[in-house]
Amino acid sequence: MTHSIAFNFEDGVTRFIDANVGETVADAAYRQGINIPLDCRDGACGTCKCFAEAGQYDLGEEYIEDALSPEEAAQGFVLTCQMRAQSDCVVRVPTSSEVCRTRQASYDATISAVRQLSDSTIALSIKGEALSKLAFLPGQYVNLGIPGSEQTRAYSFSSLQRDGEVSFLIRNVPGGLMSSFLTGMAKAGDCMSLAGPLGSFYLRDIRRPLLLLAGGTGLAPFTAMLEKIAEQGSDHPLHLIYGVTHDFDLVEIDRLEAFAARIPNFTFSACVASPESQHPLKGYVTQHIEPKHLNEGDVDVYLCGPPPMVEAVSQFIREQGIAPANFYYEKFAASAA
Repeated sequence: MTHSIAFNFEDGVTRFIDANVGETVADAAYRQGINIPLDCRDGACGTCKCFAEAGQYDLGEEYIEDALSPEEAAQGFVLTCQMRAQSDCVVRVPTSSEVCRTRQASYDATISAVRQLSDSTIALSIKGEALSKLAFLPGQYVNLGIPGSEQTRAYSFSSLQRDGEVSFLIRNVPGGLMSSFLTGMAKAGDCMSLAGPLGSFYLRDIRRPLLLLAGGTGLAPFTAMLEKIAEQGSDHPLHLIYGVTHDFDLVEIDRLEAFAARIPNFTFSACVASPESQHPLKGYVTQHIEPKHLNEGDVDVYLCGPPPMVEAVSQFIREQGIAPANFYYEKFAASAA
């Protein structure tokens, strides 16, 4: 039996290893070629101190307080030379992947499907044997290579990896290199490359209610998160508010309805900002955040959308005089040719 350990490095790179039962996380990392900071291996120097963001583990009793204080241990800090995983874990490493002599992984795959969901949104699926080894945290992104160019674009996974296949929601940008390829030339079987995973925006352990806020194709990381939640379940209420500019920007509503049917305590609403909208719920996301969604601060907020939306939501929450337990966000901006 093994447990999966995700290392998140300062430069945004995430690498996964497998740790055997009873094996220290540091030993597992070195066995698989990731040289996380380490000096003594005896819990005495504190060089290997990291932060465990998720998972169950045993810290052991062989480290000294100068290396890891009781207060630090209570907060989630660990010494990887002593830490033994008891479940899958996520560990934040306070240095770059380059220092640890590793780098983001690269994969080759082929397009399995490309569909234009609306004038503004493209759904892309890619598949390949190499992708069966791809691991990522729901909410993370990769850099997709644009065929026929040296350039890449960053896109969040909109699904989990299943049988070597992953999916993305991509904004159709007039004149955009990726958009032009997908709408004008792409077909099933075309080769594509990707590098990653990357990013610190991902689903943590659910310990309280969640408020998920998506703008446009910022919905993508949330559908991947909801796939994971549907698999593992949750004892806490989850509410998603999905905002777009025009009626035709609304996509994947049927998928959200399917999640609501599978996840008993999940609800969602969708709103359209355009005054000309025929949608029943109009306005911006901030106009549909209710006091119960903020739960007097006992809530984890996840937000993904364009910079103006992220700034507007941040300001709105501050104006309510409420500080969420955690506020995770990711901004994205379109790239033209």
